Amino acid sequence: MALLSPAVEALRQLIAKQQNIVFFGGAGMSTESGIPDFRGAQGLYNRTEGKSYEEMLSIAYFQNHMDAFWHFYKEAMLHPEARPNAGHTALARLEKQGKLKAVLTQNIDGLHQDAGAHNVCELHGTVRRNLCLQCGKVYDLAYVLSQEGTPRCACGGILRPDIVFYGEPLDQRVLERAVNAVTRCDLILVGGTSLTVYPAAGLLEYRRGAKLALINRDETPWDMRADLVVRDSIAATLDAAIAQG
Repeated sequence: MALLSPAVEALRQLIAKQQNIVFFGGAGMSTESGIPDFRGAQGLYNRTEGKSYEEMLSIAYFQNHMDAFWHFYKEAMLHPEARPNAGHTALARLEKQGKLKAVLTQNIDGLHQDAGAHNVCELHGTVRRNLCLQCGKVYDLAYVLSQEGTPRCACGGILRPDIVFYGEPLDQRVLERAVNAVTRCDLILVGGTSLTVYPAAGLLEYRRGAKLALINRDETPWDMRADLVVRDSIAATLDAAIAQG
């Protein structure tokens, strides 16, 4: 077994001692799978031709500029070639051990499920489902990618991705599941999120004495309130800290 850094060893011990763990992750969780984050130097802000990422992913932009939205969305947001990284698989391993009770993700890429996790709360929806605005029929990602331009249903209706646009509320049922998971856990692992996007970031306020460990390359508003902060690769850190088998 490779020698772990003091921070990763502390995380390993913290995980080993707890039995009801929740993981809360953001875009940084998937950057090591080749999916760019939203605010990094190579993120989506540099690819929207003068418009902000928030504007391009707002419900108003979708409703008023559907063709332009779908062009941007297909080019910048869809990564069907992406595969789970070692962090995703480590969390699935922890769930299989019975210790990880929920994954709360701000990501829409479905990589946690691809890695084998089952109890996943997709706070911002998923690119894997697309809904007809006219009849409600559901289409998968492969169908959307097979369509030129704005994808349409067999009935002629326009599709929308089943994601939470800026300007829309989170799904209340998903949010309630997430809150319940946080209130019951004894350890929250946070990885790859700036903890500045609300209401998702507000979930940490619901913890009731749970330990808090942050794995993030950059500082967050919660660093001073955390029991442990790890400044390293999320994938490598989780893989090293979560026991095999």
